[in-house]
Amino acid sequence: MKRWFDATRCGLFVTLLVGVLIAFAVGDAVAEDAKFSPDKRAQIETAVSRFMAAKHIPGVSVAVVENGQFVWSSGFGMADLENFVPATSSTLYRLASISKPLTAVAAMQLYESGKLDLDAPVQKYCPAFPQKDTPISTRQVMGHLGGIRHYRQDPEKDLEIGNTKHFGNPIEAGLNFFKDDPLVAKPGTEFHYSTQGYTLVGCVVEGASGKHYVDYMRDQVFMPADMPSTQPDQRFSIIPHRTRFYDLDKSSNVENADFLDSSYKIPGGGLLSSADDMARFEVAILEDKLLTRATRDLMWTPLKPSNGSPDDYGLGWGTGKDAGVPDVGHTGGQQGTSTAMMIAPQQQAGVVVLTNLENGGAGDLATELLKIVVGTATKNSK
Repeated sequence: MKRWFDATRCGLFVTLLVGVLIAFAVGDAVAEDAKFSPDKRAQIETAVSRFMAAKHIPGVSVAVVENGQFVWSSGFGMADLENFVPATSSTLYRLASISKPLTAVAAMQLYESGKLDLDAPVQKYCPAFPQKDTPISTRQVMGHLGGIRHYRQDPEKDLEIGNTKHFGNPIEAGLNFFKDDPLVAKPGTEFHYSTQGYTLVGCVVEGASGKHYVDYMRDQVFMPADMPSTQPDQRFSIIPHRTRFYDLDKSSNVENADFLDSSYKIPGGGLLSSADDMARFEVAILEDKLLTRATRDLMWTPLKPSNGSPDDYGLGWGTGKDAGVPDVGHTGGQQGTSTAMMIAPQQQAGVVVLTNLENGGAGDLATELLKIVVGTATKNSK
């Protein structure tokens, strides 16, 4: 049985539907809307409309932080095409890899409180991870310098990237996928991006805090940052406002995404959240509610691989100047989602882009929107 609906009609249906919904922007903008420039809002809505049409994206939720305040959010298109459910700013999307900055904040809180030595061997806090030929520190793992592998290159042999099994103990299960594998590089020498490495960071968080990872995140990150909807993507739970997950076939028609149970990789790619919650997270970071400024700056400082290769990745956060000003953030992608969050610290500004389409290019839209917010957008991009 095909897992997508009528390919000859779907593309036209999505295009017409997106046009109709963008015409009135779903009407769920946050109450702070009065603080946000109508001109910037119009530019953002135009950019979102163009982006959705070009990428065939069913649903997008966007949020904006300006002058350190959460000023505007909205949903566009559909969270559920089959049941005609509009996307809103409270729609829950798979965060994919922008789960990593959230986990990084948890680890840095424990560092700040003296419970976690970033440079001690990870086994001090996660004894379930075997000793390797060379010691590995939490700092190295957070910066993807720990030599931990990412997904395997052969998808037919990789049971992780398309995992369908549910695990009740996510950290233990995640470690079991890779803990006995050889390192891909000597720790500290080379950058090797690794979602699996963040399962190890999650284990460190548990060992340093004495709490289960999910409980620590809820109590020390989500609740203090006013993120009531952020939670693990539990496939068997009934979770209100969770979007459906989509992909495109070879003819760019929308279809349901492949099934994924991400219970084995929650710290690095298994959380759900909304644009509203993620905007509040950005505000909490900018207002030093979760970390002191010194700890935050340390988290945002790129590490230096000993092989001398360039590296713009800090501890769970990427850094750059894609928007024309210094920025930090992360992108994410997995089955049924493409996400991005960006912060311009000097401007006290940020954007969140969450979509329900795999390979949706959310990072490109986030960069365009942040340029609008901080005023670096050119006339041609408006």
